[in-house]
Amino acid sequence: MLSYLLLFASGFLAATLFPASSEVLLLTLYHQGYQPVLLWLVASFGNTLGSCVNWWLGSRLRQFSAKRWFPFSAKSLARAERLFQRFGLLSLLFAWLPIVGDPLTLVAGVLRVRFSLFLALVLLGKAARYALLLSVAAHWY
Repeated sequence: MLSYLLLFASGFLAATLFPASSEVLLLTLYHQGYQPVLLWLVASFGNTLGSCVNWWLGSRLRQFSAKRWFPFSAKSLARAERLFQRFGLLSLLFAWLPIVGDPLTLVAGVLRVRFSLFLALVLLGKAARYALLLSVAAHWY
């Protein structure tokens, strides 16, 4: 049970803006004989919940846009919104990507992407990534 909790926490932390990774722990637990479906569920939900925190932070961040310390200028915010609209909401399927994924979820909050749609797309992308990792691990060893 503790291992699953650690995997959840690892997935959660890896999805926030903190530099972390959950893949090594996921694959280690898989090779130790833990249940693949449960590993997949725990990692997917932990990682998705971390992205939800980013969305929430982004949604709250916009209220400070008039402050001098606000990290985005009005011009850069408008540019981010145009890029997000250009690539579409489906870009959230790639929220699992290193470097760009975590800021993408934050920007989705700043741009007020509807949470239910955000959640569905991010969960789908992250669950597919973990399923692929476990599938490769099953066939590799």
